[in-house]
Amino acid sequence: MHLSELKNAGRQPSLPISLSLADAAGPAQLQLLTLLRVLPGQRYVGAGVWRGRPVLAKLLVGNKAARNFQRELDGVRLLSAQGLTTPLLLADGLKDGEGGWLLFEFLEGAQSLGDAWQQVEGLPVLADEQSAVLAQALGAIGQMHRKGLWQEDLHLDNLLRQGNRLYLIDGAGICSETAGQPLSRQKVLENLGVFFAQLPKSLEPFTEELLVYYLLSNGEHALPMEALQKQVDKVRSWRLKDFLIKTGRECTLFSVQRGAFGLRAIRREEEAAMLPVLAQADALLDQGHLYKTGGAASVGKVEVDGRTLVIKRYNIKGFAHWLKRFWRPSRAWHSWREGNRLAFLGIATPKPLAVQEKRFLGLRGRAYLITEHLPGPDIIERFAPYIDSGHAPETELLALDHLFAELIRERISHGDFKGHNLFWQQDRWALIDLDSMCQHGSLASFAPAYARDRARFMRNWPENSALYQVIDQRLPKDVSGAA
Repeated sequence: MHLSELKNAGRQPSLPISLSLADAAGPAQLQLLTLLRVLPGQRYVGAGVWRGRPVLAKLLVGNKAARNFQRELDGVRLLSAQGLTTPLLLADGLKDGEGGWLLFEFLEGAQSLGDAWQQVEGLPVLADEQSAVLAQALGAIGQMHRKGLWQEDLHLDNLLRQGNRLYLIDGAGICSETAGQPLSRQKVLENLGVFFAQLPKSLEPFTEELLVYYLLSNGEHALPMEALQKQVDKVRSWRLKDFLIKTGRECTLFSVQRGAFGLRAIRREEEAAMLPVLAQADALLDQGHLYKTGGAASVGKVEVDGRTLVIKRYNIKGFAHWLKRFWRPSRAWHSWREGNRLAFLGIATPKPLAVQEKRFLGLRGRAYLITEHLPGPDIIERFAPYIDSGHAPETELLALDHLFAELIRERISHGDFKGHNLFWQQDRWALIDLDSMCQHGSLASFAPAYARDRARFMRNWPENSALYQVIDQRLPKDVSGAA
């Protein structure tokens, strides 16, 4: 295969791929055996064999190949020139009309800190194992900053650990202010803001404690926490907006198809499993256990290949109803976005797997949402034994406090906060039925919406019951802290 042919190879080209690439010793065959990251028509990153040794290959094609190649090469050279640990570049080249390539030593048995973090993320907040991963990352970031460099695309997957050594990768994101001289305080704050914004919000109270690991590598500047937090908030806001845009377009995370006769979005890793479910959604609903049928929505629990799912079908009740719905995004689409919003923010909700809108020449009809199933009880069932005594388990009351605090912090109103929409799952309260959910842009709009949510939630229990009194005393009435 010629390198230029990768431009039209799509997201999953057939492997192995044999490419003739050259270095100073002349041309040699690269056998590309696996693909690790693909940006269709632009970038293919994978492991292979070249001149008898394992390599990590970055292959750049398309109209932007020359620019992307140069950025990657410049970044790798910056890291090496400043004595920072990065995989050895074995060969590189750029050919007009073909594309560019960079071949690196393959780090056998290396693990990204992103993968290492996934293994410890479920542990108690700031457990020793979590601290160890973050300490390594912040130490490496501090070393870069001390040398005047920063990584624009800063995340844990761009740090590889092999044994006791940590490698900086992805040269395309490496930038310099004045190479060899410590980075300015403003750049340090901006880059650290990118890093901390990607950590769970549960770690936010420990930012100052974690910052010590950075200062051990680079103590050039005093870093005011208020200024750092502003950067973190700014980046978090941008990342959420960017993520929500991705839920509706073809990208690494989501498979999306739009046309005059339909819209379909699926989490990329679920595509193979969800396509047949969407194709037979009506039949599966007919065979499944229905929670709700008829009217504006039909909801059912279904079994597919040993997996329990929930399908929610948004119906069109008639012509008058269609006139109200065809011109605006469906409630299925709204729930898809809001479910992904909650998941991104770390607020418990069933994982949204796929959404589909039926359309005719762009006019919307029926729509379907598929999510994971929550087997746990809802809060009405869970708290039923404690209505008279009020002695609900403290862990569950604390979890309720935490959920409300999260919603207030993010200025999110649910819109239908009845108890049947709140499920106990893995020591957390998870929200379902997100048709009316809204993240408010101002406290002025959030405050009355929160008051309605709280009032509806409290109506789940008799006002004169002990349980009502306990919950009423715990849940915030004033949301001024959400500003």
